This record gives sequence, structure tokens and C-alpha cells, in this order.
Amino acid sequence: MDATFWATVALVLFIAIVFYVKAPAMLNKSLDARADRIRNELDEARRLREEAQQLVAEYQRKRKQAEKDAEDIVAAAKREAEQLTAEAKAKSEEYVARRTAMAEQKIAQAERDAVNEVRSNAVELAVEAARSVIAERSDATSRDAQFKASLEQLKGKLH
Repeated sequence: MDATFWATVALVLFIAIVFYVKAPAMLNKSLDARADRIRNELDEARRLREEAQQLVAEYQRKRKQAEKDAEDIVAAAKREAEQLTAEAKAKSEEYVARRTAMAEQKIAQAERDAVNEVRSNAVELAVEAARSVIAERSDATSRDAQFKASLEQLKGKLH
């Protein structure tokens, strides 16, 4: 019996033991379990990928909505700023108009006061001149008569 025979017998015994222990079934079971695990991991990866795509789509919608909201806020701020500017301009124009009117009123009052003062001074000068002229031309009795006549004239003009 040579070594080849014993090698063949050992090989046959080994194969018999392997089949007796059901090694191919265990190997198949192990490979099936690994295939199931890989399949489950692939399914989980697909599910996670779909969730990620949904999240990306949701975040893009939210980003677009946020951009739209920001544009609306900017537009509203611009409108409000324009409105405030217009109001401020109108108020400043109104203020200038009031101040101009007040200045014109003060000028007109000053003119009236000046005219009244000139008239008052002219009346005083006229009365003084009339008094001095009357004093030169008349005596005491005629002064009383002229004074009474002047009073009568003034009473007549006042009524």
C-alpha cells in the first residue's frame, strides 16, 4: 500500500466526515445568512437613500420658501421705507410752508406796526404843529372857542 492509496482513503474519509457533519449545509446556511444580511443592508441603504432624497427635497422646498419670505420682507421694507420717506418729505414741506407763512405774517405785522407808528408820529407832529400855529394866531378866548369847535368836529366825525 503506497502513499497514494492512503492519501485517497484519507480524502474519502475526509469527504465522508464533511458530509456526515453536514458541512455543505452549514456552508450553504452561512452563505445564505450572509446573502440575507447583504440584502438587508442593501434594502436599508435604499431606504436611507430615499429618506435622504426626501430630506433634501424638503430642505430645498424650505430654502425656496425662506428665500421667498426674505424677498417678501425686503420688498415690504422697501415699501415701508418709501412710505416713510414720502411722509417725512410731506411733513418737512408742510413745516417749511408753516414757517414761511409765520415769517410772512410776522413781516406783515411788522409792516403794520411800522405804518401805525409812522401814522402815530405824524398825528403827534400834526397836533403839535397845529397847536403851535394856533398858539401863535389866537389869544386865550379864541383858543377856548376853537378848542370847543374842534371837539365838536371830532365828535361829529366819530359818530
